Parts: sequence; C-alpha cells; structure tokens
Amino acid sequence: MRVSALVNDTVGTLAGGKYANNDVVISVILGTGSNAAYVERAQAIPKWHGLLPKSGEMVSSLLIAISKLCYLESAVINMEWGNFRSSHLPLTEYDQALDAESLNPGEQIYEKVISGMYLGEIFRRVLCRMAKEAFFGDIVPPKLKEPFILGTPVMSAMHHDTSPDLKVVANNLKDILEISNTSLKMRKVIVQLCDIVATRGARLSAAGLLGILKKMGRDTIKEGEKQKTVIAMDGGLYEHYEEYRNSLENCLKELLGEEVSKTIKIEHSNDGSGIGAALLAASHSQYEDKS
Repeated sequence: MRVSALVNDTVGTLAGGKYANNDVVISVILGTGSNAAYVERAQAIPKWHGLLPKSGEMVSSLLIAISKLCYLESAVINMEWGNFRSSHLPLTEYDQALDAESLNPGEQIYEKVISGMYLGEIFRRVLCRMAKEAFFGDIVPPKLKEPFILGTPVMSAMHHDTSPDLKVVANNLKDILEISNTSLKMRKVIVQLCDIVATRGARLSAAGLLGILKKMGRDTIKEGEKQKTVIAMDGGLYEHYEEYRNSLENCLKELLGEEVSKTIKIEHSNDGSGIGAALLAASHSQYEDKS
C-alpha cells in the first residue's frame, strides 16, 4: 500500500464538495467533534517570516505549509476551530466543570459547547444539579452522577419525542438512569432542557459559520455580483439531530438577514470526507506517475 495523501475529514469534505459543486467554499464537521475549513485568497494569508524551526520546536505546521502555497491564488485553511476559546464564549458553570474534569482541560473549548461528544454530558450535569434541588425527590439518582452516561443520541431521542405521554423520555430515564414513575410535567421539563442545550450549541455553531463568512466577505451582497456560497456539512450530529440542525440553519438566516441568506446554502455532504480524500489521492497520483 502506498500513502498518497494524508487528509483530515474537514479538508476531505471541502475537496469532495468542491468537486461536486464549484460553489462550495466552506466545509464543517459537526459530529463527535467539530472542525471547519474554507478557501482563502492567497494575498489574505500571512506569510511565514524568518528561519524554519529546528526539529522538535512547536510551531504551527499550517503556517509553514501555507508559505509554500503562497504562489497560488487561493489555499485551503484548516481552522481546527474546535480549539477556539474567547472571553466572549458564554461558558456556564457546567461548561467550566466539564472542561476541568476532561482529559484535555483548557483545550477544545468551542468543541466542548457545540459537538456531539459533549452535549449529552452538559445536559446530564444540568439535570444532576436539578436533582440536587429535589427535581426527582429527596434522593439524587446514583446513575445520574456517572459522567457521560447520557450520550447525545439519548438526548436527541428524548428531544424528538412526540408521543402524547413522552414515552421515549420515560423509557430512557428508566432504562439508563433507573428513574421510574416520573410525571408528565417532569418529562416536559426534561424535553425543554434538551432544547436549551441543543439550541445553544447550534446557535454557537451558526456564529462560527458567520465568522468565516465575514472573513471571506460573503456576509454582504456586493452590487452587481451574483454571489453564491455553498457550505458542505458532514457529521452525525448535523445529520441525525434534526432539532439541532434546524436551529443552526434558522440562526444563520437570522444573523445574515433575509437577502444575504438567499445566497448561502448548506448542503449535507454524506461521507464527503472519504470521497474528498480519495479524490485528492487520485489527483496527487498523476504527479507520482510522471516522476
């Protein structure tokens, strides 16, 4: 086996999306983790100055790679946006506790508030706080104290429960947390909590997308230009969590305004990363064959 190209899922999704639709200029992964990539003009990319680092020194390999690509009109920027952190991110006590107890405290802060790995755990932590305030009675259910016992798929299933008596919510509480005999009123509160956690994550994701569009100058319509921007989106969270997906798309429209929103389209790129990686490997192989 010969390794022809090493590509992460985000860049692969961008490549696969661009091959199918030339208007694709942004790709986003919203699954267990999250990342984004976009096509940037070469003149807008800071160039690497000075000597290259000695072996072992920690320097962004992205900057070095881009310095070699500066002769091109554009280059792909792999943002690793999951590691974004800012004082403007609305972190709660639950986010801060989750981060402090994680395997990588202080890192991947943005990812920890928007991605599928963590949404269910944030939900569990809030529910545990409610339990301590006697939501389920005098005793905090022991299972509720176990980190990551409530995955985001479980949260999604409860959020999407449309049965009159919220049977899906009741069954998950009983089967996973060993909490039985919940009232319909309690189950409705739990669905509301799912909605709060998912909506916050989706709206923060939309804010990230708006940031990219602003950087590219595509958050406004230039007079006389027929501009169309397509965002290739992949990942299980976006694909399967319908309420999250709808909230993200509605928020982006809200932030952009009605007129600009008509020029922006989000397309689900199913397995776009695998297809894109294969295309990049195939395109690179033609140079290897000539050498």
